[in-house]
Amino acid sequence: MLVLKGGRSSEHEVSLSSAQGVVAALDPARYEPFVVLISRDGAWTLEGEPVALAPGVDGSGVLMSLAGGPALQVDVVFPVLHGPFGEDGTIQGLCDTVDLPCVGAGVAASAVAMDKAMFKSVMRDAGLPVAEEQVVMEHEWRDDPETVAARVVECPGFPAFCKPARLGSSVGISPVPSADALAAALDLAFAHDSKALVERRVTGREVEVAVLGNGGDLQVSPVGEVTYDADWYDYETKYLPNRMRLVVPADIPDAVAEEARELSRRAFQAIGCAGMARVDFFLQGERLIISELNTIPGFTPTSVYSRLLAAGGVKYGDLVDRLIELAVESGAERERHRF
Repeated sequence: MLVLKGGRSSEHEVSLSSAQGVVAALDPARYEPFVVLISRDGAWTLEGEPVALAPGVDGSGVLMSLAGGPALQVDVVFPVLHGPFGEDGTIQGLCDTVDLPCVGAGVAASAVAMDKAMFKSVMRDAGLPVAEEQVVMEHEWRDDPETVAARVVECPGFPAFCKPARLGSSVGISPVPSADALAAALDLAFAHDSKALVERRVTGREVEVAVLGNGGDLQVSPVGEVTYDADWYDYETKYLPNRMRLVVPADIPDAVAEEARELSRRAFQAIGCAGMARVDFFLQGERLIISELNTIPGFTPTSVYSRLLAAGGVKYGDLVDRLIELAVESGAERERHRF
């Protein structure tokens, strides 16, 4: 079994923590993990030696030593990677190419969920509620900032948030209280991505739901509420100790909780997700607005995704086992439909 950690994105450190939890939960009687570190510049190493994932003589994947050592047989890949080059379909495509089952969503669902603009389009097509936004490409802003600013004023207006379209963990996000703050906010977003969103700022409670499964056979967790002592849910609030609190089940009406669970199920299926996802919402009164869907959410035993499922009766070790089983099931399904 191949566990991938680290990665090239700004969420490298988060991935290291998640991978540590996964490896510790693997039953040594069932799994022999090869833990590969992907550096920030993209180099793959296993215990310090350079390696690469490649097709073997039978077409299925092997972990090749680039230092002359023996190839290692791999039967499933667990990409404990967050953000670009890990959660965006790239690793998933590599696994498909070398014919290896991969834990979590496939290429298309990973790419759609990672790109917040594409995700919102799919949600709207499925009749699911999302906040208004303006998509801005870097070249548009550089070439004609006045026209872009006018578009933003028209929709979504202010106050707003500006964020990179294809990143996570609140990296590159900043509040935009008025038009005067737009230029600096876009410059920050474009430091991380050539595509940005300026999204209407939604005030309200923040609730989250975990989904586990493939196809129509889904387990949906109780609803949890995230609270924090900050103006918004920034990187430090998410990851520094004791800055965020999770209450499960959330203190919300039963009908709202059931709607959140149903919307999570529908969002998961709308993008063709598999394995796992955490769906985040804003709650205004009793109105739910989908914020985003994470196909590889933070994955330590104390992460929100794990705690939500634990509240639904799924222990962390059992969760890791189930995700591997789901990956094997998805791999068999792809094999059945091979062209």
